[in-house]
Amino acid sequence: MADVLRVALAQLNQRVGDLEGNCARIRDAVRDAGDVDLVVTPELSISGYPPEDLIHRRSYVTACMAAVRQLAEDTKGGPAIIVGTPWRDDPEADYPYNACVVLDGGEVAGVARKVHLPNYGPFDEPRTFAAHDAPEPITCRGWKLGLQICEDMWFPHVSRMLKDKGAEVLIAPHGSPFRKGVKQERLACARGRAEETGLPMIFVNQVGGQDELVFDGGAFIADAGGIVTSSGLFEEGILRALIARGGKVIGPEPAEWVADEGLLYEAVVTGTRDYVRKSGFRDVVLGLSGGIDSALVAAIAVDALGPEHVHCVRLPSRYTSGPSMADAEACAKALGVRMDTIAIEPGVEAMTGMLSEVFEGSTPDLTEENLQSRLRGTVLMAISNKLGSMMLTTGNKSEMAVGYATLYGDMNGGFNPLKDVYKTEVFRLARWRNGAKPSWALGPDGEVIPEAIITKPPSAELREDQKDEDSLPPYDTLDAVLQGLIERDLGPEELAEEGHDIDLVRRIEGLLFRAEFKRNQSPPGAKVTTRSFGRDRRYPIINGWRG
Repeated sequence: MADVLRVALAQLNQRVGDLEGNCARIRDAVRDAGDVDLVVTPELSISGYPPEDLIHRRSYVTACMAAVRQLAEDTKGGPAIIVGTPWRDDPEADYPYNACVVLDGGEVAGVARKVHLPNYGPFDEPRTFAAHDAPEPITCRGWKLGLQICEDMWFPHVSRMLKDKGAEVLIAPHGSPFRKGVKQERLACARGRAEETGLPMIFVNQVGGQDELVFDGGAFIADAGGIVTSSGLFEEGILRALIARGGKVIGPEPAEWVADEGLLYEAVVTGTRDYVRKSGFRDVVLGLSGGIDSALVAAIAVDALGPEHVHCVRLPSRYTSGPSMADAEACAKALGVRMDTIAIEPGVEAMTGMLSEVFEGSTPDLTEENLQSRLRGTVLMAISNKLGSMMLTTGNKSEMAVGYATLYGDMNGGFNPLKDVYKTEVFRLARWRNGAKPSWALGPDGEVIPEAIITKPPSAELREDQKDEDSLPPYDTLDAVLQGLIERDLGPEELAEEGHDIDLVRRIEGLLFRAEFKRNQSPPGAKVTTRSFGRDRRYPIINGWRG
């Protein structure tokens, strides 16, 4: 019986439904792990996470289980492997388990089944999986492994049950999406389980983007004293360590993790990169207005895909200022991207002429402003169709919250990197990116968003001398109220008690409720907050309640 367990934590970027590709990544990870006893992969590493209603297809679960058995055969003679997969004990059961399977010697050596199925935020597992109620350690290479899948790590009784039944090490494969603050929560939870049981805790998480979710990885091993060793964030890789009987862990120094704006920036870049690539696109197109939102989206796209895959278009109207034109050009030059200029004024004149008879006797209003936005959206979608590139949307969460966006105009697109990023955070991310960038980013170093773009008053430039604050409160005020209404689910009276003007809060809440129909037609975007629109915050479109 070995006194040391040599483990490799495989941080993988899997794709839902790509069983062949997912198994290939696992085989590569086993090869790269070298001379170890056990390779641990993330939750549902075979099927990809979250598989959602694919699990209702019996043929899909059957295919996943067949892929597991084939992987066991393919890796016979190497280390044992822990893989995540949907698993049916009874072929006639309505729901499979969310399971981790231990493969060793070409066979399935044991199966652990998830106990707690999350049903909050982006999670909806009771819809697709059956819950288990009797976790048991699995013996592998002379060690008793206490497997607790993702949510189970957060419940102390699961760790205690495994310890009481002889587990010598706790292993928690995760499919844990990124959101602000979750890294600290995971570390505290894992340390708590290690302190309570006296056993080392292995945390393995997937990395990369899947639909609107972004996974940050950050595999680690914790003991009662805290984190002993960890891997980097937002990158695939292998973390090797030794675990001695009695709980001593030996591994590399913990990786240095970026914080605050850097962490948020890496998340939106990762989400954008994988959504575009996993959707089968190589290139993206976006409107570059000279404003801060489109400039930041351009920088995100370049860091995600490389400048040769980003196409920016200026779409000036009669209201577009000279400085905005110059700022857009300077930004495109700094990023090294292709930029074209297509004036929309001929289209505006044609459309207003076509509508003149119907509009006779009316005065220009928001209709004419929206017409400009919709023409821009149409032009960009035409380029997307013709050149085969995905159109990126550039609106931020503050604008989406209060409906400061035009359906079938600036809301057009296949993906919105800033959908869950408040306007005040947009400014902070722009400044961060001008002074730093992720080590794996594909864009240039240095200032890529001209200072003039960051400091000038935000404007949609759809009428003379227009400023965002003509229609909205200052963004510092707006975002503080929105975060109370959205992230904390507070009402006007509660926010008034915190010092906000109650009439202003009620006005913003009214805008938030009335814009629900727009948000339900908006493109997906990277989830980075606790309450993203669509994934987490699900309000009725038609809603007569105002508190």
